[in-house]
Amino acid sequence: MTMVTTKSAAEIAKMRSAGRIVAEVLALVETELKPGMSTAELDRLAEKHIRTSGGTPSFVGYLASSGTYEPANPRSFPASTCISLDNEVVHGIPGDREIKAGQVVSVDVGVIFDDWHGDGARTFICGGPDTVGPAVRKLVDTTRLAMMAGIAAARPGKRISDISAAVEDVALEGGFGIVRGYGGHGIGRDMHEPPHILNYRDRNREAGMKLQAGHCFAIEPMFTLGMAATRVMADGWTVVTVDGSRAAHFEHTIAITREGARILTTVAD
Repeated sequence: MTMVTTKSAAEIAKMRSAGRIVAEVLALVETELKPGMSTAELDRLAEKHIRTSGGTPSFVGYLASSGTYEPANPRSFPASTCISLDNEVVHGIPGDREIKAGQVVSVDVGVIFDDWHGDGARTFICGGPDTVGPAVRKLVDTTRLAMMAGIAAARPGKRISDISAAVEDVALEGGFGIVRGYGGHGIGRDMHEPPHILNYRDRNREAGMKLQAGHCFAIEPMFTLGMAATRVMADGWTVVTVDGSRAAHFEHTIAITREGARILTTVAD
């Protein structure tokens, strides 16, 4: 916890610039996502907007094992966004797959702007909510609400565990599985900084550091319609549910202020 950094107002302003681009990309995806598109097409639209806005995609060339960028390494991430379908939770690699009406599409976007990161994700239903049943609609809505509950809990004087508890309470009320092993994180000059933020209570861990103004986090719940267990596919990246149940993923980058959490990954201030 001693490695958690506090950002200045000027540094947060740069993260806000990165976060705005993230939000614009996710809004673009919402507009352009249609049945018949490939995940690679969505990725190309995202990359074009990021680069024309003066940013750099955070994900392309990223090597998870070291947290460094090694574009020539075949194990590094090969695309600008993570696009995960149905039972894929996170880290799906864009490619030739055609997106069909009624599929759950989770899009994770990271942007570097002036050496500072923004990170955000949303889950969409291709073709609109009427193409799926009420359970899937509730999954998507509840995951978003859990993210907002976690953000509301991120206030000066609170602790990391308060964020985790707020997210878990929403999942439990909805009856959804909470993915383990992945969660929120600190963010700033690096995409992933301490601390790791669980999406559930862990009574074997301490309550965590006290939050203070200037701390910046990515809050990102991942819920499933079934069991919480996941595995990584042979591509070394794509995380899927073991039982094949659908999953949803939402994420905002926030900065903690004296008044509470400020969301940095929105289009408008």
